[in-house]
Amino acid sequence: MKYIKWMAIGALLLLGVNGTAAQSLGDYARAVRKNKPEPTSASRHYDNDNLPTNETLSVVGPAPAADANAGQVPKAAPVDPGAAAAERQKTADAWKEKIDKQKEKIDSLTRDLAVAETEFQAHVYTSIVNGNNGKPDPAPADMAQHKSDIDARQKALEAARQELNEVQEQAHKAGIAAEDKDKGKDNDKDQNKGKE
Repeated sequence: MKYIKWMAIGALLLLGVNGTAAQSLGDYARAVRKNKPEPTSASRHYDNDNLPTNETLSVVGPAPAADANAGQVPKAAPVDPGAAAAERQKTADAWKEKIDKQKEKIDSLTRDLAVAETEFQAHVYTSIVNGNNGKPDPAPADMAQHKSDIDARQKALEAARQELNEVQEQAHKAGIAAEDKDKGKDNDKDQNKGKE
């Protein structure tokens, strides 16, 4: 029992010592700020404690030279809104022309590829018919030529499509493509209505 009593008294003493010795962080910061030495260096260090609140900070360096035209506002050249709009329209028309030419090239290559594929299919059909009738195939090397021609046309078509994407991307970066794409969609809808 004596042992428990002494333990309780010891615990209370330790808690009492810690409670009286404990100092709040705010009190500690005030004490440190009060005992803070003044800076001795030639340069001045600004922080929240010594930053001027009611004064303006000056700019370091020589004062700007006074010009004769210092009080005058420079006059800008007159801007003609019609000329600026005409220039934008001219640029938009140039990009639209490039895109349209590339689309025409793709259409032409697509038609050529379709013709080449049709000719190849006709040649294959003729070979099958001749083979079924017991006739020899007139030109087996001709089929290889057709196949290589189709492959070359497909590569040319893919290159043209890639070039169209690049032109459209360049036009988009110039701020033109969004208008042209919308116009192209409208034109496609009008063409599809005419077909129906």
